[in-house]
Amino acid sequence: MSGIGIRDANRPAPDRLLVELADYVLNFRAESAEARRTAYYCLLDTLGCGMLALNYPACTKLLGPVVPGAVLPGGSRVPGTGYELDPVTAAFNIGTMIRWLDFNDTWLAAEWGHPSDNLGAILAVADYRSRQRRRENKSPLTIEEVLTAMIQAHEIQGVLALENSFNRVGLDHVLLVRIASTTVTTRLLGGNHEQIINAISNAWLDGGALRTYRHAPNTGSRKSWAAGDATSRAVRHALIALTGEMGYPSALSARNWGFQDVLFKGNPVKAPRPFGSYVMENILFKISFPAEFHAQTAVEAALKLHPIVKDRLDDIAGINIETQEAGVRIIDKTGPLNNPADRDHCLQYMVAIPLIFGRLTADDYEDVIAADPRVDRLRDKMTVSEHKQFSSDYLDPDKRAIGNAITINFMDGTSTERIEVSYPIGHRRRRLEGIPVLMEKFKTNLASHFPAEQTERILAMCSNQSKLEAAPVDDFMQAWTSQGLPD
Repeated sequence: MSGIGIRDANRPAPDRLLVELADYVLNFRAESAEARRTAYYCLLDTLGCGMLALNYPACTKLLGPVVPGAVLPGGSRVPGTGYELDPVTAAFNIGTMIRWLDFNDTWLAAEWGHPSDNLGAILAVADYRSRQRRRENKSPLTIEEVLTAMIQAHEIQGVLALENSFNRVGLDHVLLVRIASTTVTTRLLGGNHEQIINAISNAWLDGGALRTYRHAPNTGSRKSWAAGDATSRAVRHALIALTGEMGYPSALSARNWGFQDVLFKGNPVKAPRPFGSYVMENILFKISFPAEFHAQTAVEAALKLHPIVKDRLDDIAGINIETQEAGVRIIDKTGPLNNPADRDHCLQYMVAIPLIFGRLTADDYEDVIAADPRVDRLRDKMTVSEHKQFSSDYLDPDKRAIGNAITINFMDGTSTERIEVSYPIGHRRRRLEGIPVLMEKFKTNLASHFPAEQTERILAMCSNQSKLEAAPVDDFMQAWTSQGLPD
């Protein structure tokens, strides 16, 4: 808590966390080879997820300028489209498309989230700044600088998620996207130490979105554009700070009126480890399934059981699913599922589909598949329970496991073996196995949106990390433009 009294108008020194964040983005050099390599794969995977999302009208209807005609030639490009927009609106567009299908990376701790959501703000600002610098006859930013900003944004969001559980006070994790994106984009735009602190303080004063849209009975598509909203707000804060607009030094700690007292039950917001590159090195990729991450290993287990049960679905008496405490709290869901956003946050649905069909794709959340009566029949036979060791291993910083186990009991009294999967294919412990699959996912996602010739050009441009890092951001973004959507 701040030592300043409620009536004392003496302005305090900035909260320590605000200073630490500004120090970090200005001084830290992301030199870890593992972090840079992982960030490279993260960039490709995240953009690929966005290209796949462009096949869904529910996503594309939200893209473009806020009002028709409000474009900005020479502004920020939106990959996969023909849009050129101001960077605030472009951040919303990019952030929305990369998060739409719940297929980009994940971080799990006391708080959850998807640090690659920050790419919406980073790419929008980097492209805008690069094109601006070209007009000033200066060198544009490079993809190397984008990767550095990604590592920093991942670290900010992930470290603040380690011990601060915003979900337990009803706030959504996109709060941390806004904080991380505000910090790194203010730096990318040339902000100094004071301006970065001012911008972050205003980002904290925004409070946080409620998690209502992620949970029954209100689960809905806002969860797919909430991160885009957070990134656009972050860019706005960065631009406001660069005008010289003031900040609020005890935005976190002010008695009665600060974030901690108003929204965090008086608890301090903690950064339990120094900011470095730990989060990027340990990030979880969603490689095989567009599914809420606490269910990823459950889907893997269900796929292993599919050959055994596919011809015996009517003989199933019960299905026991063991998961982590977080999985029980977030995605254990019974009753009617009303839309795709409802279904991709239901553990039982995400297990039923692979048991029946031997797959789980984005299309499997649509109404046509959900209408198959076998899906709800299987869901009604499922029992979900917490496995204490899974919960413990989930929080162990040396393991970061996301365990699930499934056992199927038949009416004749027999059972399948208990199939347990502790680490999903996107885990750091399975990188060698996972990266080739990740690259196949990238190619498939590109081909779902671009014509073959453009797909091959993008693949060639992205095939060598060193060459890609040296590429100007504006040239990179130009390669991703398309007339697939109207200007």
